Amino acid sequence: MNPISVKNESIKSLIFLILSGFFLGSITLLNVLGTSKFIDYSFEIFNFKIPFVIAIGVLPYPITFLCTDLISELFGKKKANWVVWMGFGINLWVLFFIWLSGTLDQPEEIAKGLPLHEIKNGSVYIHPQYAFYHIRNLTMGATLASMVAYLSAQFIDVQIFHYLKKKNGDKKLWLRNNVSTIVSQLIDSIAVILITHYLVDGLPKSVDGELTHSLFYFIISGYFFKLIIALLDTLPFYYLTRKLKKYF
Repeated sequence: MNPISVKNESIKSLIFLILSGFFLGSITLLNVLGTSKFIDYSFEIFNFKIPFVIAIGVLPYPITFLCTDLISELFGKKKANWVVWMGFGINLWVLFFIWLSGTLDQPEEIAKGLPLHEIKNGSVYIHPQYAFYHIRNLTMGATLASMVAYLSAQFIDVQIFHYLKKKNGDKKLWLRNNVSTIVSQLIDSIAVILITHYLVDGLPKSVDGELTHSLFYFIISGYFFKLIIALLDTLPFYYLTRKLKKYF
């Protein structure tokens, strides 16, 4: 085999490994962080205060769409779907060990199902001994919610990307990169918030049990964050595609 071809094959394998590593690492990180903390800011526009509230698990998520778009462009639809399924498998693996770690050597209070927190002077307090179990419940809920949203969004992202690529060939990289990501992340944002709230009750609440913000603000805040990152990643997508395609 031509030495140049051998070198290119090695580089292609390394590129796939790096992109897959960033994708799978981000998927794992976002589920571990989950809804354990929310970033809550407010913006004032024309004297109207608009809440902006996102779970910290959302922060590494947009990079996953850049990775799958690059894998789709460079390696094809089949390998992109492989990576998506591997991410789903890792979700299950993480979920199993989170469950197992909380099952082994449980404090008696946890085994009896007693509350993990108490309310003092209008604030919620969690004893340090139970902090892990509180985070565990949130992480398991966030992981279950994200698994459903993740599969839906990532497969839709890959399908739209390749539909537009088939129609436009190698032209209009910006179109398939942005449209596939914008649509799939809207679906992801809606699904993950609704599932987190209605199935696992994982959104932040006040001491009287009410949501700190309406579901609309939780959805639109997460989607707005992902949308901005999606638009910003057009330049690195173009740059990396053109730099890396010489090995293909």
